[in-house]
Amino acid sequence: MLTAHSSQLTAHSHAVLFLIAPAYNESQNIAQFVEEWYPVVEKHDGEGLSRLVVIDDGSKDNTYAILQDLVKTRPLLQPLTKTNSGHGATCMYGYRYALEHGAEYIFQTDTDGQTSAQEFGAFWELRNEYDAVLGKRPERGDGASRKFVENVLRFILRLIFGVNVPDANAPFRLMKRGLLSKYLHKMPDDFNLPNVMLTTYFAYFHENVTFKAITFRPRQAGQNSINIRKIIAIGLKAVKDFLQLRRNINHE
Repeated sequence: MLTAHSSQLTAHSHAVLFLIAPAYNESQNIAQFVEEWYPVVEKHDGEGLSRLVVIDDGSKDNTYAILQDLVKTRPLLQPLTKTNSGHGATCMYGYRYALEHGAEYIFQTDTDGQTSAQEFGAFWELRNEYDAVLGKRPERGDGASRKFVENVLRFILRLIFGVNVPDANAPFRLMKRGLLSKYLHKMPDDFNLPNVMLTTYFAYFHENVTFKAITFRPRQAGQNSINIRKIIAIGLKAVKDFLQLRRNINHE
């Protein structure tokens, strides 16, 4: 006969999950983010080895101080801090950290409140069928300009790599260790759009992945550090980087 305690344990997953979340000047969102996402890692605790890894990307506010306070009562929370290098390089940093610390499944999302932890379960249920489950955003709560940028990005990927993906850069992706490690080394450590290139590699090499619709809300508080001018600059650099990666795509 199962006790209440033992039945609770059986509901937990033994697979080691690392949830990777970059944060930059998110003092207004970070506590709510941890409150919402920490139970996901608790449920899939990997016998105590899973982690909610929040990486402070050299914030100028007290984001990291808030994380240090939150970790006192949340043993599976792992706050990290580093010199500012941008969202993409911070994702790369988090991915390498997850692989180095034994993650079997790596999930990435952002700390601005635009994604919902309630939708994680549907992705997790597909983990045995696919090597990655990637989010797609049928509707974007962050405005028409961002949707336009996404459409341009997808067009560029079709031109350069010949791939057609429904969403290249959604910050809601569950990946198996083997698949992530297979492609992570193909990009520089400071690469600005790693999620875009991971999606591209998965499509180009016909990996066993699927796309699943997610809700994408407006930013919950604070200001987005990326404006249109920065987007244009990132885009111009991205085209150059994409062309270089395309030339080397079949090299190990």
